[in-house]
Amino acid sequence: MEKNNDGSIVITGMGAVTPIGIGVEEYWKALIDGKTGVTEIDSFDTTDLPVKIAATVKDFDAASYMDKKLAREMEPFMQYGYVAADEAMKDAGIDTLAENPVITPERIGIVFGTVFAGITDVAETQRGIATGEHSKTNPRFITKIIGNIGAAQIAIAKGLHGPSFTVSTACSSGLDTISMGAMLIKQDLADAVICVGGEAATCPLTILGLSGTHALSQRNDDPATASRPFDADRNGFVMGEGGGAIILEKESVAKARNAKIHAELIGYANSTDGFHVTSPHPDGIGAIFCMEHSLQVAGIKPEEIDYINAHGTSTPKGDVIEVKAIKTLFGEHAYKLAVSSTKGATGHLMGAGGVTETIACVKAVEEDILPPTLNQINPDPDCDLDFVPNAARHSVVNTAMCNAFGFGGQNASLIVRKYKG
Repeated sequence: MEKNNDGSIVITGMGAVTPIGIGVEEYWKALIDGKTGVTEIDSFDTTDLPVKIAATVKDFDAASYMDKKLAREMEPFMQYGYVAADEAMKDAGIDTLAENPVITPERIGIVFGTVFAGITDVAETQRGIATGEHSKTNPRFITKIIGNIGAAQIAIAKGLHGPSFTVSTACSSGLDTISMGAMLIKQDLADAVICVGGEAATCPLTILGLSGTHALSQRNDDPATASRPFDADRNGFVMGEGGGAIILEKESVAKARNAKIHAELIGYANSTDGFHVTSPHPDGIGAIFCMEHSLQVAGIKPEEIDYINAHGTSTPKGDVIEVKAIKTLFGEHAYKLAVSSTKGATGHLMGAGGVTETIACVKAVEEDILPPTLNQINPDPDCDLDFVPNAARHSVVNTAMCNAFGFGGQNASLIVRKYKG
């Protein structure tokens, strides 16, 4: 990747479906008000499961946001992504393309990110077959579980014909949709790209699987404080679900159609640890390289970063390694910038998280407000940065970085900046 010097990429639309609110404004208000979406699971019996809590989307009726037939054709991870994309397109003013002569359906791409795709439907269908409850699958089974149909349903509904990709890079998937969207624009393969993340993987199968890797918090008796990034008593992440969408656009196209511009995307990068399938490199070498590369793409110095939305999942090892990586790269500036993890509020949205967390960065630079890290009650001496503990704070935020790291040593970072025209 080279420095972005042949035309800027801007963010013109955003959409969110999260455990703390549906819609960007509701999501953002809940973040800065310090609300949490982690509750006891009530959608299935957790009696025999080690984990009984999750951050699920509340009061979501897909038929309220789309045609009932379309809702039936999509698994929840697709529904969440679709609703977020619909909000983002309306925000960007490209939801009615017939009325927009500047941008055409052939020049709008889609990148959809998800970790588990339709695993809940797979698990339930297999359970039914194994128990003899039924002997055949739903006719829509395959098209509800494969990841690329999330992008396809958006394209079909909106009449889009540009590039379409599906990204599954573990918990970096959401950020990587944005990076890939930027690359499509830089290669002039699209004028705008809808970058979407969608996840709805809360089911016994994933709980047992992730518990087997010792990744999940088992603080079942206190859901509200179970996700506690950078706290000394953290004991694992909390599964979350939801959807997020960001519209990337060529600045020249956005200005030609008088679009509202939220922020500028100036840097993005991806790297791999090449170390272990579940554990990050103990020295954070992949994370350091990834953050450094995003700075190089942006053409800025480390001290120009005001805020980092950290991956910060609340795992014992991961949080410390991310802090070490930040301190290694940023040096003394690490103690001057603000770092927070919004996963204390939302849990870990996995494929959707990188997108919703980028939205938090965009809102931070738009409104000069730092979202807090909830539940940092007992500070860990190995995590000694300014984590904006427990309460939002007003502060000038010109430039913000977002990090996402995942199983397999996946790393992603991106940088957004205030748009000054």
